[in-house]
Amino acid sequence: MAAKVVVACGSGVATSATVANKIKKLLAAEGVDADVVAVAVSDLDEALKDADAYVAVVKPDREFSVPVFNGVAFLTGMNQDEELARLVSLLRQK
Repeated sequence: MAAKVVVACGSGVATSATVANKIKKLLAAEGVDADVVAVAVSDLDEALKDADAYVAVVKPDREFSVPVFNGVAFLTGMNQDEELARLVSLLRQK
């Protein structure tokens, strides 16, 4: 079964969709099977119920039950390699 990665931003449409698509491509290039979904922050709790990782486009203001990754890194490319390596490592353990 594929791992589930949730990407969230304010509306779940523009930024999170862009980051989710980029992460899908990067994970595929690494040979990692993952379902990457973009959601609005308002839908985050429901989306995280069966998720393996959360990629936050906006800075989280609380703790989550799954590992959290920096979505801005995937948006800007700054520190992207480090965040991707962390994400790939986690998902390969699933």
